[in-house]
Amino acid sequence: MFSLRRALTLVTAVVAMAGTVLPAQAADVPAPGEIVMSPNIQHVTNVPKPEALADIHTDMAFQGDYAYVGNYYGFSIYDIKRPKRTSLVSSVVCPGGQMDMSVYGNLLFGSVDSSRNDDSCNSTSQPASVKESWEGVRIFDVSDKANPKYIKSVETNCGSHTNTLVPDRKGENVYIYVSSYSPNASFPDCQPPHDLISIIKVPLRDPTAAAVIATPNLFPDGGFGGVPGTYPNGKSATTGCHDITAYPEKGIAAGACMGDGILLDIRNPEQPKVTATVRDEANFAFWHSATFNNDGTKVIFTDELGGGTRATCNETIGPNRGANAYYDIVNGQLQFRSYFKIARHQADTENCVAHNGSLIPVKGRDIMVQAWYQGGISVVDFTDSAHPQEIAFFERGPDNTAPALSGGFWSAYYYNGYIYGSDFNLGLDVLKINDWRTNRANGVKMRSLNAQTQTSYPEHGH
Repeated sequence: MFSLRRALTLVTAVVAMAGTVLPAQAADVPAPGEIVMSPNIQHVTNVPKPEALADIHTDMAFQGDYAYVGNYYGFSIYDIKRPKRTSLVSSVVCPGGQMDMSVYGNLLFGSVDSSRNDDSCNSTSQPASVKESWEGVRIFDVSDKANPKYIKSVETNCGSHTNTLVPDRKGENVYIYVSSYSPNASFPDCQPPHDLISIIKVPLRDPTAAAVIATPNLFPDGGFGGVPGTYPNGKSATTGCHDITAYPEKGIAAGACMGDGILLDIRNPEQPKVTATVRDEANFAFWHSATFNNDGTKVIFTDELGGGTRATCNETIGPNRGANAYYDIVNGQLQFRSYFKIARHQADTENCVAHNGSLIPVKGRDIMVQAWYQGGISVVDFTDSAHPQEIAFFERGPDNTAPALSGGFWSAYYYNGYIYGSDFNLGLDVLKINDWRTNRANGVKMRSLNAQTQTSYPEHGH
């Protein structure tokens, strides 16, 4: 989602012979708050948003028996050892959106893309035009889940919209790739053209020594210049990246960088190198995020048309904008295969666009669960990347607990047998999928999940 600074159960799905979910028509928009889902999805529980966090929920990370859920006002830690009894352990009030996060060992890295008067958890908003303003990455020690401790801040150019964790091969350091964008000549610490990312090196023996060690220029030619025009026809120019997803064991990363999609060689994590670039001047308005398949031979890029605050899942916008785009990696280059967008039309009050998701670990198949804001949660099989197929979904009718166009699922991730969805206003949802295409994943146990740091699937039981 664009940063603020910058611009109970009703089953109604019909399953076709092939097992795909038939699209609902516009007249089938559920009533406000009504739950609809495919027969192969179960709604396990919902844990309401903590009262201490006054803003919207954002992204998530997982480690062991815990889920970490970001919020523009801080973050929360949940005990998910028994998913049906998911419970809140603690909340940290520390304003400064978006609080996208990564976790490693006892450390949590949270992104702040909101210009503050200082780096403390008592900070207030202050214009980025003020040189003394701060934004960047906050580091917390979460060894005591009930009492996380804020131990370090690192300021970065243009703040940190998202962050990507890249461990080194020796286990001595982790690197944080900081994505940020939208420079302005009036911002002393965020000057144009901002064709770079910031790399923070974190020595694991002394994380308080974390510091920016490099700011590589990924677009020496300036990147895509954009296409002028108002929503929905304008196309963003490249002035930084929104998300970077790393696959460290394969030495690669994929970047969604506003006007460009890129592949990176990260075998030397201190010196990432762009190896391929792709553009979509016909349909993509804003390259938002990237996900590899398990083999590292495909990339799913998402287009955040309208910044997550528009009703784009309708007949007017159509199936190819605000969608996923599937690319195969062929001889090191990106070759387009197809688009996918949920076919269930949403109400004009529902913000809906392709957003954050993760793979479901089924060896031999490529399956992804993904959030679509008020379009809900969708599970898509893209084993045939030219013909992606939705196999399950969960959604609510329009969220009438908040203003129009300001609700839904920010992210949806699969972790150790369950799907977790972070809803703006309604809290943390836990789902269970029961489908022949995904059930083999139930035996795969992950030790952690940072959606922007992919690892290959472990064997069953590990």
